[in-house]
Amino acid sequence: MTTLGLIGSGNIGGTLARLAVAAGLDVVVSNSRGPETLADLVAELGPRARAATAAEAAAAGDIVVVTVPLKNYRQVPVEPLAGKVVIDTNNYYPDRDGTFPELEAGTATSSELLQQHLPSSKVVKAFNNIYYPHLAALARPSGADDRTALPIAGDDADAKKAAAELLDALGYDIVDFGPLSESWRSQVNTPVYGNPYAAALPFWEHEAAPAPAAKITAALAAAER
Repeated sequence: MTTLGLIGSGNIGGTLARLAVAAGLDVVVSNSRGPETLADLVAELGPRARAATAAEAAAAGDIVVVTVPLKNYRQVPVEPLAGKVVIDTNNYYPDRDGTFPELEAGTATSSELLQQHLPSSKVVKAFNNIYYPHLAALARPSGADDRTALPIAGDDADAKKAAAELLDALGYDIVDFGPLSESWRSQVNTPVYGNPYAAALPFWEHEAAPAPAAKITAALAAAER
């Protein structure tokens, strides 16, 4: 993999772009407002980065991260993502996104909705359960004693392997917790959401603290629907 495409370049997207450039990857960033609005981010990232439309970022990426509000998931371009691994960072926030009956009823997960929208892509859930300053702070080289793990879920084994390789390059171990139908375990208000990566609670008010795979595995197992 040499290029990471980003559909959405806010807090999580921008952080992932910085980690990717630091890891030696090229990045193509996009948002809903147009490439010209990303000039400052591209200038910060340097020569490995360029701004584009969402469709162009989708086409350019060897792996593409979709990090847009759930209410906008149907705007994600379909054809340029055919056959590609798509990493979904999204969470369901009814106050922001409106009500999704299938999510309220627990008959689907937000990542399954994106997978239905992208029938020819291979969706993997990742990066949705960590506060973006902690994501920036906790990256470590492979093999480091204080390396942090992030959970991933997906229906395609090869896609999860590709996602794991990306996370490794960005500085993280992974905990594979099953198919997309299980991705509710890493959503808002579950034990693995935010808390494991902070030195104290509430997580958004405190500095980052490493979270090894065993801690993340236990938090995922403790989730209740």
